[in-house]
This record gives sequence, structure tokens and C-alpha cells, in this order.
Amino acid sequence: MRILFLGDVMGRAGRTAVAERLPGLRKDWRLDFVVVNGENATSGAGLSAAHAKGLLEAGADVITLGDHAFDQREMLSFIGSEPRVLRPINIAKDAPGKGFRVFDAPGGRKVLVAQVLGRVFMKQPYDDPFSAIEPVLKSHVPGGLVQASLVDMHCEATSEKMGMGHFCDGRASVVVGTHTHVPTGDAQVLPRGTGFQADAGMCGDYNSVIGMETEEPMRRFVTGMAKGRFQPAMGEATLCGLYVETDDRSGLAKRVVQVRQGGRLEQVGPA
Repeated sequence: MRILFLGDVMGRAGRTAVAERLPGLRKDWRLDFVVVNGENATSGAGLSAAHAKGLLEAGADVITLGDHAFDQREMLSFIGSEPRVLRPINIAKDAPGKGFRVFDAPGGRKVLVAQVLGRVFMKQPYDDPFSAIEPVLKSHVPGGLVQASLVDMHCEATSEKMGMGHFCDGRASVVVGTHTHVPTGDAQVLPRGTGFQADAGMCGDYNSVIGMETEEPMRRFVTGMAKGRFQPAMGEATLCGLYVETDDRSGLAKRVVQVRQGGRLEQVGPA
């Protein structure tokens, strides 16, 4: 199976890049399944129902969220009616929506998608992500009931993301990190066959401070004082993510390739 994961969609620039480029990538790379992290797609904070629909129409099969899952209040009701949008498993126990689901893929195949929040350096005391994902891994063995599985590990620390990769190694097809908006250079297949990247990066304007216009973040760094709100940068976005090829029988990864398409960064993708 050919799977594409795209990192945090950042504001209008990110949404525009996904809308313009993803349909062509699905065709050119013969993608079977696409997962997009959309938690910053609406003004850099959360995801509205309209923007969720736009990402799905552009070619996303599933949208994952994160710690900003419900910054847009309408998501509290929308997520219950749209199974293709997932919030983290280990967010508040009474949160609406689901943290994992099994989805259909071409050829009658099944794909598990799950998301967990890390805890290191995060603002909220979320439940343990490792114990939260354990029963999901046990009940959805790749190559068994599902032909592939993907875990989105949404957190600050690369060490915690690496820990999750090794925790899931051989038990998930892909573990990919999100949240920090900067792509890491460690895309690999781990020893037991799980594709991994500590952070997929963002789909946004990289002439920025993690997707925001530079003026206000720089003011706060230099002076320690805030004057205005952060505003998403509006230049041409780079789509960043991870391309993975999996084996249907084992459910494990055979190949991983970093993805950077459009915008300012060096262009990378599967040949």
C-alpha cells in the first residue's frame, strides 16, 4: 500500500497548498491512502467544519487533530458527525469523537489510524500515551484484521516521539510525529519494520516562525512582551510529510521517503 502522511496544515497558506497539490500527488504517486494533520488549518489554531470538509475534498482520507483539537468550538459537534476526523486518544475522557478508527482502502483493504498526545513539555497533563495506544495495537495487528496502521504522535519532544516509534516497532506500519512544524531528517524503517519520522513538519509558509508571521514572535523573543496576536504567514507553502510503502501481508513498512513539495524548501519525494 502507498500511504502519504502530511504534517500540520498551517492556516490559509497550508490549506491552499493541500487543495492545489494533493490531487495531483494522489494521481502521480498512485496513493492508496492519505492522512493529514489539520489541527492548525483554521487561522493557525484548530480546525473548522468548513476547512475540514475542504481538506477531505482535496483528497485526505483521514484528518488527525492534536492539542488544539477543539480550539474551534464547532468541532465539538462536527467531529461526532464526521468519522474521518480523529482527535487524540488520551485527551479528556469526555471529549467528543474518537481517537482511532479503521478505514477502508482500495482493494478491500483496511487501515487503522490512531493519534496520541505526548506529555513532555506539553501544557496539559494528558494521560499516558503509551498505555493509551497499547490496547489499540494489540487489537489491530498489521497483516491481520488491518493491512496497515498509522500512529500520529503529537507532541513537543523528539525523544518522546522516538520512544513511541520504538514502542510500536513491529506492531504498527507507521509512527510519525507532528506538532513542532519542522521536519526532522530521521525518516527510516525501524529494525522490526515500522516506518518512522520524528516530525513530519508542517504544510505552511517556511518564511516564518513555525508558520506564523515573524514580527510578533520576534518581538516576544527580543523584548519578552506581547503586542499583538500571532498571524499565520501567507507566503507559498511547502507540503511536508512522509511517504510510506507497506506490505499487505505483514503490514510493515518496506520504504519511507520524506516529502517536501512546493514553497521554499528543497524538493523531495518518491521518484
